[in-house]
Amino acid sequence: MINSISKVLDELEIQSTLEKSRKKDVLHEDRMLAITKETGELINMILRLKNAKNMLEVGMSTGYSTIWCAEVIAEQSGKIITIEQNPSKIKRAKENFQRAGVMDTVIIKEGLAMQILTEFSLHQKYKDFFDFVLIDADKENVIEYFDLIFPMISIGGVIVTDNMLYPEQFRQDMKKFSEHLKDNPKLHTITSPIGNGEEITIKLK
Repeated sequence: MINSISKVLDELEIQSTLEKSRKKDVLHEDRMLAITKETGELINMILRLKNAKNMLEVGMSTGYSTIWCAEVIAEQSGKIITIEQNPSKIKRAKENFQRAGVMDTVIIKEGLAMQILTEFSLHQKYKDFFDFVLIDADKENVIEYFDLIFPMISIGGVIVTDNMLYPEQFRQDMKKFSEHLKDNPKLHTITSPIGNGEEITIKLK
């Protein structure tokens, strides 16, 4: 399975690079808008250090970040619940998961992230449930997403939020998000310059 995962990640990284450099024209709604390889490596390492089993991803896109995580989660016989609204991207992600051999590790929830997270928050089973969360969805709602997710994170659980520094158009939203976190005594958080800028947050209590 490792060879299949590496092959698919390499292919998707090339696709993402071509899109970002505008060497391949893709409609905005179909663009991968993926994390960087460096961020994938970071997340993979955090998951290993935590022996994470239950993961939530907000913003699956075509599954590049999900596959970086699925390699580790599968080793723990765990599951990734991932949220995506775009049917075209879900179709492409499923194809990527099949080729990478991780389909059994991933549960896709199709729909609006806010609606799905609100539904999750009403279920007792998700309280303190997730060991790791990746937030990589629309930036204007990032504070609301975080606040819905925080009660679902286990003590010592990690939340990584992408795009803290780049693209620059999101910087104001992400600055508000960072300031919001600093007011919360129940967590410890840092902003890392890796990739597009990652907020790495640990739940303390």
